[in-house]
Amino acid sequence: MDTAITVEGLVVERGRRTVLHGVDCAIPASQVTGLLGPSGSGKTTLIRAIVGVQIIKAGTVTVLGRPAGATELRHRVGYVTQAPSVYADLSVRENARYFATLYGLGAADADRAIGDVGLAGARDQLVGDLSGGQRSRASLACAMIGRPPLLMLDEPTVGQDPVLRADLWAKFHELAASGTTLVVSSHVMDEAARCDRLILVREGRIIADDAPERIRNATGAADLEEAFLHLIRERTAA
Repeated sequence: MDTAITVEGLVVERGRRTVLHGVDCAIPASQVTGLLGPSGSGKTTLIRAIVGVQIIKAGTVTVLGRPAGATELRHRVGYVTQAPSVYADLSVRENARYFATLYGLGAADADRAIGDVGLAGARDQLVGDLSGGQRSRASLACAMIGRPPLLMLDEPTVGQDPVLRADLWAKFHELAASGTTLVVSSHVMDEAARCDRLILVREGRIIADDAPERIRNATGAADLEEAFLHLIRERTAA
């Protein structure tokens, strides 16, 4: 499958405010696609729509050949939210082993995932005693245990130190090379160049959808942050 996710004419409203304005995009399989944009631009809403937990006004979202939220996708899509989704009164290892059990996997798979996110040294600590960044990594470990073909990661590197961020991005690309499709949201533009493909979002609209180098070349910008600003000015002038 060349395309893992297809979004067509997606409109999401909250109250009287339109959050996503007829969004269209196709996310390729087995790549790391970055969903970049400032806070409040609609990134999380788009991710929620893809996962199938967002009420939509119009449009369609197809994930791995099925409608978003279909029962068949429950064990095929891993979702890491901005808020930690693990149990605070359990240790990192206990959380990981619990989620491994849900997938019919064993302790070795849980320990592997813990090591993949750099928490081997904290595996016996209660999640409630961890820092915010460590809790996020514990959530990521639990989402990765079942090796789902699609991982939706909402700002997974926020609050992580630079070395660990680099390690996590290396892991993301390792997963993509093995066939996993990853969608990683961020509001930090220096992470944009780490992606195979970029979807730049502003005020509920996609302003660019291409490989990072192609976006930079098309705008004549020295870096991706400058390219993003160029695209915003261009749309404002239009």
